[in-house]
Amino acid sequence: MDQEIRQVMWELLSKRGPQKSICPSEVAKKCFPKNWRVHMDAVRKIAYDWAQEGKVMITQQGLPVDPATVKGPIRIKIKN
Repeated sequence: MDQEIRQVMWELLSKRGPQKSICPSEVAKKCFPKNWRVHMDAVRKIAYDWAQEGKVMITQQGLPVDPATVKGPIRIKIKN
């Protein structure tokens, strides 16, 4: 499951490029179309892990936020 999430997330991020972001729900919907909401925590966890590794940036309203303290809706963006 995690491997599929990682693969789809990176595919979507790569298609958008570094100037645009994706919503975690896009990943969940593509991986798990029938019950995507159940998997949102797993998608966000992988995004947070990648942010800690420096692969991506987590944003809210276009501004970078700390994955350790963020609450509410987020976007994921390839880190330049």
